Amino acid sequence: MMKILTLYLATCAAAAPLAGRATRAFSVLRFNNVADKFSTEGRMDPIISPGAASAHSHGVMGGSNFGLTVQGDQLLHSKCTNSMIKNDKSNYWVPGIWYQSPRNGTFKKVPLFYMQVYYFFDITNDKVEPFPPGLKIVSGEAGKRTPPATGSLQLDPSMGPIQAVQFTCPAQGDPDRYPKGSDGTRGGLADPTNRGAGAGFPVINCDGYASPLRQDVHLPSCYNPAAGLDNHHSNMAFPSDNHGKLDCPAGWVHVPHLFYEVYYDTPRFAADWRPDGRNQPFVLSDGDRTGYSLHADFVSGWDADTLRAIINGCDTGSGGMDTCPTVIGGVNRDDKCVIDSVVPDPTDEWVNVLPGNNPLQGWGAGGY
Repeated sequence: MMKILTLYLATCAAAAPLAGRATRAFSVLRFNNVADKFSTEGRMDPIISPGAASAHSHGVMGGSNFGLTVQGDQLLHSKCTNSMIKNDKSNYWVPGIWYQSPRNGTFKKVPLFYMQVYYFFDITNDKVEPFPPGLKIVSGEAGKRTPPATGSLQLDPSMGPIQAVQFTCPAQGDPDRYPKGSDGTRGGLADPTNRGAGAGFPVINCDGYASPLRQDVHLPSCYNPAAGLDNHHSNMAFPSDNHGKLDCPAGWVHVPHLFYEVYYDTPRFAADWRPDGRNQPFVLSDGDRTGYSLHADFVSGWDADTLRAIINGCDTGSGGMDTCPTVIGGVNRDDKCVIDSVVPDPTDEWVNVLPGNNPLQGWGAGGY
């Protein structure tokens, strides 16, 4: 592991262009996947629960070498990936969403609509470098059931506690997504700067055209080599605003800023529940009714030269990273790379308990 990290730091020093970025660029990574599904789903989390079944279920995209344990450059040797960039064998995962029937309390998995990951290359005085192979990043708090300080995003550590997760709810007619006057203790918190988003589950049917309920998670982009690849508790931080530039602490490595957008096919349940402005029927796979525990994980399986070329020469925006002018290794147009689940979710359509027997917690149906 130390050899990989030493080689990575030496390569960064040798290959880096002039320091800093004067303009912001971004490109969206897209995935091929079987309809309604991630690459694999189940109780697996090699960051939080290495070598054992995780406490709750996740949906995972990316390289085929994903498993209960992921170390070093393991993902680089994946036989396939459903990333549209062939040389990206990374894994990206989030907790799934389940629907609880208001009739009998049973649960049904909400199918994936689609997922995409924004790669932001921010304005900074730093050099933006590729991720080292095997870097593990976690954002959000899986145990959180209490409201954050605000329903809006807060990504600057110099301005207070980080709030990196939200739900976005595109909706026809632009209704209120959260209970009026909510303080977050019995319903979610609206984002005062964006009516369509907030902290916690919204209480309406998200029926925007081709845009149902969406999980939004920002990941930190400052890596501390002294903490190492595996120490997800302290190896990453968000950059601070330095007179309009987002800079990392001295001695840290500035890597791309990832932003996950994960859409779920919640409209297929619209006829089964009636919004009342207070309650909603969805729950995260960890048993969280509030949605405050939304989180995301990442392990890098990038070929460094491929990602470096994208960092330095791609600004395709929502047009897709697969349309970048230079994609070393080529583009993956059709490989869905289905991965066998080591700890699969139940195959029954409806289940009495969530995978891992996670009890329901937090406000929700009847909780306001």
